[in-house]
Amino acid sequence: MPYTQEIVEELNILVRYNLTTTLEGIKVHKTAEPSIIAATHRLYDKGLLSQADGGYLTHLGRKTAEQAQAVLDILKPG
Repeated sequence: MPYTQEIVEELNILVRYNLTTTLEGIKVHKTAEPSIIAATHRLYDKGLLSQADGGYLTHLGRKTAEQAQAVLDILKPG
C-alpha cells in the first residue's frame, strides 16, 4: 500500500517532535492549515498524541516518531 496524503501529513507531524527529550511537546494552533489540524487529530485518535492539538507523544507515538525519523534520515538527500 503506498503512502496516502493523510499518512504523509501525519508523518510530517511526528517528525516535528524533539526525540531527545520527553519534556517537550508541540501545540497546533487553530489558525494552522486545516490539513495539519486534521493530521494532529488523527494522530490523537490513534493514540499517538496526548492531546488533540498536539501535546506530548504517547509511548506508542514516541516509537512511531522514532521510526518515522529513521526513515526520513535514510531517504533524505545526502
